[in-house]
Formats: sequence, structure tokens, C-alpha cells
Amino acid sequence: MESQEPLDGQEPVDGGRPVDGGQPAVEQDAFTRWVYGRPFWGGLWLTLGGAWILLTMKASIKVVMHVGMQGVAGYLLPTLMLLVGLLILFSPGQRLFYSIVGVLCSMGTWLTSNLGGFMVGLLLGVVGSVLTFGWLPEQDQRVSRRDRRKQGQRTAQDGPSYDTDRPGEGAGTAPMATGTPQTAQ
Repeated sequence: MESQEPLDGQEPVDGGRPVDGGQPAVEQDAFTRWVYGRPFWGGLWLTLGGAWILLTMKASIKVVMHVGMQGVAGYLLPTLMLLVGLLILFSPGQRLFYSIVGVLCSMGTWLTSNLGGFMVGLLLGVVGSVLTFGWLPEQDQRVSRRDRRKQGQRTAQDGPSYDTDRPGEGAGTAPMATGTPQTAQ
């Protein structure tokens, strides 16, 4: 495999990955862009939590513990969890509202649906809702403390920079105030 030489303005690339850890040179596929454009893992976990609770409602009578109200509410809350999880995946613009509804439905399954699907579905639903609530779209990549410290040391060594492109200002001089002087009365 031969080494690829970077063109002007490009970063050096090693096997599709940049040497400095930036974005890959190869374009991402459509599914990857779709996943990163929404709170995918939160929606998936909430959907799986609702599905798990619905499956445990169908468990054999020897395994099922009937706690609290049974009937419509026992099937309604996990179905809402499943629906809200899918809405998070396919309509992420309303993610805050969906995540609040998801966590309330997840907590409600403790009483209505076999202790929240034997705690597994409840925990999946709550964690998925929290991940969705905390997701921020188009957030800049995080910079480690080490990189911030190195960048701060470089700026401290270089000294303050002055804009010398503006006329009438030299390096190290403050800009002059313009306008008419006001007289004291």
C-alpha cells in the first residue's frame, strides 16, 4: 500500500483516516449521516424498552407478577414508549417533548407492567429518554484538556497579536478615537 501525499490545503491521510484525528477524507454514507443527525441511541433504547415491556406482558403466568393496575394501562404505556421512541428517530425536532413523555411513560410502567418489564424495560426507557434529552445537534467536536493546554501555551509564546491591516494603526498601538470633542459646560 503506497502512502498518499496530501494536496495543498488538505491534511495528511493514512488509509482513509487523517493523521491528526480529524474527519475522514472519505465521505460518510447516508445511514451514518442519518444516525448522527438525530438522537439515534436514545430513540433506539426507548423503543427497545417499550418492546421489552410489551414482550414481558406476554410471559407465562408463572413468571408474571401482577402489580398495580392491569388492563389497558399495562399495554398503553409500553406502546406509548415504543411510539415515542420511533418518533424520536424519525422526527428529532420535537425531541425534548418526546423525551419527557418517554421518561414519564417509563416510570409509569413500574406500577402497570410487571415492574417495568422486570426493571429492564424501565431502565432502557429512562436511559434512552435521558440520552435524547441531552443530545445537542451540530455540536463542535470536543477538545481534550491536553490540546487546549497546548494551544494556550502556543498563544502565550507567540505573544499578543495585533491587526496591522487597518490604516493608522501600527503594531502595539491602540486605535485612536475619532469624532468631535465634547466641551464641558
